[in-house]
Amino acid sequence: MSSASTPSHPHLASGLLLASAGSIAFSGKAIIVKLAYRHGVDAVTLIMYRMLFALPLFLALAWWASRGKPPLTRKDWLGILGLGFTGYYLASFLDFWGLQYISASLERLILYLNPTLVLILGWVLYQRRITPLQGVAMAVSYAGVLLVFGHEADFAGPNAALGALLVFGSAISYAIYLVYSGELVKRLGSMRLVGLATSVACALCLLQFVLLRPLEAATTVAPEVVWLSVLNATLCTFAPVLMVMMAIERIGAGLAAQTGMIGPMSTIAMGVLILDEPFNGWIVAGTVLVVSGVFLVTRFGATSAAK
Repeated sequence: MSSASTPSHPHLASGLLLASAGSIAFSGKAIIVKLAYRHGVDAVTLIMYRMLFALPLFLALAWWASRGKPPLTRKDWLGILGLGFTGYYLASFLDFWGLQYISASLERLILYLNPTLVLILGWVLYQRRITPLQGVAMAVSYAGVLLVFGHEADFAGPNAALGALLVFGSAISYAIYLVYSGELVKRLGSMRLVGLATSVACALCLLQFVLLRPLEAATTVAPEVVWLSVLNATLCTFAPVLMVMMAIERIGAGLAAQTGMIGPMSTIAMGVLILDEPFNGWIVAGTVLVVSGVFLVTRFGATSAAK
């Protein structure tokens, strides 16, 4: 008994560490975006720079994960294109756009509703049952977001509603990716799919910039925007993808997701310390409600799935 349990301890510790570090790194994305906006850059240009620097990394990941694997079929490519558009291009662009109008703290809480959206999509698309406990948990989560949003609307004005809707659209877009990615993950593997789908999204963001902005716009941004984009592409995009995937391999998706609850708290802390965003009892109460509700949704979801 003891010999069987001993080897699991290093994997558990490293898995939890990877999941925590990945969640915190992902959370830093909003902080970097808000810092870049202080230099007068727009969402189209900013996401172009992020994806420009991330593209070589994800192409390398796709190549590495594809070694020794069978070639992709036409159906595979169509799936990758669709998931790349929905899960990484559209979700990322709406998120960046929304961050022009709302705080990093509210953005992270809205994105953290993702498991509830997956649950709702499963009910709409596949008639999967939502239990009363899951329904109550979702209501708690959305009440928390509304609480923080109501506080933010007091000082951000009508733009807060636009920003919240854009980020909520981002969360829906990524939830669609999660719902439809299951079959491709089984066939291609998570690393290969992420590398390919994200490379598609990078290409779409570059194409979007070429179509919507003059090429000279890329050379007129402040140097700080370029360096912040490098940091965003590496530390807050590519690195956390690898860390979370490695964590899932060690401790499973359920525990990795629960460890990710550190994300909203780290965003709020960085927002207060780095961006001077407000911090008060309303934000604390809203965060507790959102995190508690999502925890219960994922916990009950895992239980019902096991049954």
